[in-house]
Amino acid sequence: MPNMSLKKLPAREQDPNVRNKNFLEVSQGYDEAMAMEEASRCLNCKHRPCVSGCPVNVRIPEFIKLVAEGKFLEAYDVITSTNALPAICGRVCPQETQCESKCVRGIKGDPVGIGRLERFVADYAMQHGVAGPKEEIPSNGKKVAVVGSGPAGLTCAGDLRKLGYDVTVFEALHTPGGVLVYGIPEFRLPKALVRREISKLEEMGVSIKTDMVIGRCISLDELMSEEGYDAIFVGSGAGLPRFQNIPGENLCGVYSANEFLTRINLMKAYSFPETDTPIKVGKCAAVVGGGNVAMDAARCAKRLGAETVYIVYRRSEKEMPARVEEIEHAKEEGIIFKLLTNPTEIHGDENGFVKAMTCVEMELGEPDASGRRRPVVKKGSEHTIDVQTVVIAIGNSPNPLIKDTTPGLECQSWGGIIADEETGKTSKPFVYAGGDAVTGAATVILAMGAGKKAAAAIHEELSK
Repeated sequence: MPNMSLKKLPAREQDPNVRNKNFLEVSQGYDEAMAMEEASRCLNCKHRPCVSGCPVNVRIPEFIKLVAEGKFLEAYDVITSTNALPAICGRVCPQETQCESKCVRGIKGDPVGIGRLERFVADYAMQHGVAGPKEEIPSNGKKVAVVGSGPAGLTCAGDLRKLGYDVTVFEALHTPGGVLVYGIPEFRLPKALVRREISKLEEMGVSIKTDMVIGRCISLDELMSEEGYDAIFVGSGAGLPRFQNIPGENLCGVYSANEFLTRINLMKAYSFPETDTPIKVGKCAAVVGGGNVAMDAARCAKRLGAETVYIVYRRSEKEMPARVEEIEHAKEEGIIFKLLTNPTEIHGDENGFVKAMTCVEMELGEPDASGRRRPVVKKGSEHTIDVQTVVIAIGNSPNPLIKDTTPGLECQSWGGIIADEETGKTSKPFVYAGGDAVTGAATVILAMGAGKKAAAAIHEELSK
């Protein structure tokens, strides 16, 4: 019998006042009984609307039915037939705007907890030691280079390897994983888990070369002409931070969210001096922005000992791009939201360190091109807050290195590579691209979807 509860079963979580002082994972997920109970809420609809909401088309009702029956490892096989990184997606996908937004159970109550079930299945499979490849994959004699080891590159590499290609992934940093290791904090996505998912690809025969900055060490053209690659997929992400261009952004204590999160997540600054990278966070920190990256930075600042942490965002909560769950978690952890507020200047002391930030209040006017109401400055609303740390989290764009070193590669004026949405094909023959390098900063799962489409298109072209 289906479980007709209108409510989604909540996941187990660390207490907010404990977790805002540690970097352990916040959500503890479901246990076996909870997973079976939540899975029994699925109506197993004939039209499977949830699948159309998933960028990698996970066979959702099929895997959920197996969970309800307690067949967790079979459920894992169903998920991994289309999704190479289920333990990651179950944690960081915005399910509420994707698969779960299409769930029929969600019409009168909560949708089925698809993301939580995916996470449970992936974790169960890892704990029971079956998360590796089953058989040797014969080589088809063709070589493909993948630039970047984030979600787009890893997905593309995994799909091409399954088809028999010799795949080499080139990663600029010293650790593979892209935004999964430098951007998303440990308490949302444990790094050991990312390493496990990547080692599964290596066991399948994907080769990963780190410390390889493509466009510096070697160009795309050289990969083909000198190294003999038949095709290239560029999934180099969006690692170039944007700033507001207000006075005082060069002061000590002002970070881009990229630098702030990279120091913490990739370089483990929270365990300094056991690790080499320090990070200085004052008594009061302000994070400018309203997306998931801003929430991550604010929640990290709190964990690093800031007594007061503000999120400063120029629109209202309704316009915030961050996930509802992220906003809720931040509030529970004591982050203070200064909404309809925009910084105009950062002030320093005599030694060049941040001591305060001047802000203005905003009102929402007419909708702009994005469909969100445009913020307008409220006259006479200037005020100053005391802060020692400011993190700018207003978005990232692609690094111009590949664009500048690749003749014939057409790009947008802001730096995104122009690629066909269905195939990832660029203006340059045998070069494909996808993920944040094409769209600008977006989500892990959309990047994975792009990597998947490009792998299929590369296979089609190279099979001709």
